[in-house]
Amino acid sequence: MSNNKIKLSQGMTSKAFNILGKNSLTFKRTYDLLKKSQWWSVDKLEEYQLEQFSKLINHAYENVPYYHRIFDERGLKPKDIQDFKDLEQLPLLTRDIIRENSRDLCARNYSPGQFQHVTTGGSSGTPLELYLESGVTDAKEWAFMKTQWERVGYRFRDRCSIFRGYNVPPSENKFWKSQLFGRWMIFSSYDINEKNIESYVKKIKEYKPEFIQAYPSAITLFAKHLNENDLNNFPPIKAVLCGSENIFPMQRKFLEETFNTRVYSWYGLTEKVVLAGECEVSNHYHIFPEYGITEVVDESGINVSKGLGEIVGTSFNNYAMPLIRYKMGDMGELRSKKCDCGREYPLFERVEGRSQDIIITRDNSRITLTALIFGQHFNAFSHIKELQLVQEKKGELTFKIVKSDKFNTGDEKEILEKIKGISHDQIDIDFLYVNSIQKTERGKHRFLIQNVKF
Repeated sequence: MSNNKIKLSQGMTSKAFNILGKNSLTFKRTYDLLKKSQWWSVDKLEEYQLEQFSKLINHAYENVPYYHRIFDERGLKPKDIQDFKDLEQLPLLTRDIIRENSRDLCARNYSPGQFQHVTTGGSSGTPLELYLESGVTDAKEWAFMKTQWERVGYRFRDRCSIFRGYNVPPSENKFWKSQLFGRWMIFSSYDINEKNIESYVKKIKEYKPEFIQAYPSAITLFAKHLNENDLNNFPPIKAVLCGSENIFPMQRKFLEETFNTRVYSWYGLTEKVVLAGECEVSNHYHIFPEYGITEVVDESGINVSKGLGEIVGTSFNNYAMPLIRYKMGDMGELRSKKCDCGREYPLFERVEGRSQDIIITRDNSRITLTALIFGQHFNAFSHIKELQLVQEKKGELTFKIVKSDKFNTGDEKEILEKIKGISHDQIDIDFLYVNSIQKTERGKHRFLIQNVKF
């Protein structure tokens, strides 16, 4: 099956349509819909969802062997799945199930050239291979992203510095490359250090970006080097756009102070089953109902109305390999109130990140990474360049630290006392000082390496 990847330029220009080629109409139709639908009523949004859901279920039953088998095993027909509650009659789809049934999850009414091969980052273990509808899924995705970023003032014509998982081969100490007709300047996330920081800053000052798009971990590392080397006299930035990782409160505060602007964040996945992002007036993730159906469920797959649960998604944008009730391993909580922006979209009260971002205490209690570390203030963290937690046994936690010259025994004491307090003395701490912390293959920084099975 082909690995056909599309590119998109900045804006509704002829160049953009040339890049999209035959999928430019898909992009425009989706974009035009979203400009209107974001202001629809709850009832109209639900009507649209049910219509799209019905089409998806019929397609899956008729053309996807895995779902045809699942329906038959449960004595179901598409007509039996009429509303969102009926979804609970279908099983959750996991990464393991996809690996075991990859071929049977592909639609039989698609030719080999209509499949686009992609892989997830594998942050929770082995990377997952799956297929999108070549060109079409990406065209729709860009329409959603364009609509989302426009809420905060970003246009594809704006200059943007990118700090994501790109490894730009250095050439004469240049750790960046221009893309999309000069509208994006992509910086290597693997070469941010004290030796190279001045060249990064010099290039950014020459380029004068209006926005920064980044992994939270990559731009936080960059910002730390700026502050430590007194190099944060930056050109004005309209906003920092963060995605693909959970952003923690202390990261957001630090970045907003460093760049003197607001940080906007979005939540999305390579699997393209859920997309949500902040708006112009709040930090709550607005879930796109036009993108698919988003559920928050308990361990048995039943929807929960209150409290933290596992996020489950059903995508409307990939008929080549439909993912229905896909359990991606992220934890979240829905918000009962609407946003003051006027959109009737459902909201996440919080997204806690992956279920693997949990620390196990001696008494088998579970504490999220946010609650243990990032939900409280540590003076010590201002003296740490990079931090990673490693848990090999329950009740034990290793702090891997790249320390600055200011780090001292008082910082160790503060960390010990605060972890002891929040865990009720159920976690023993060990410190391991290192020169650097390895990133993932996609240039992300993992705050927790969790090797305890639970």
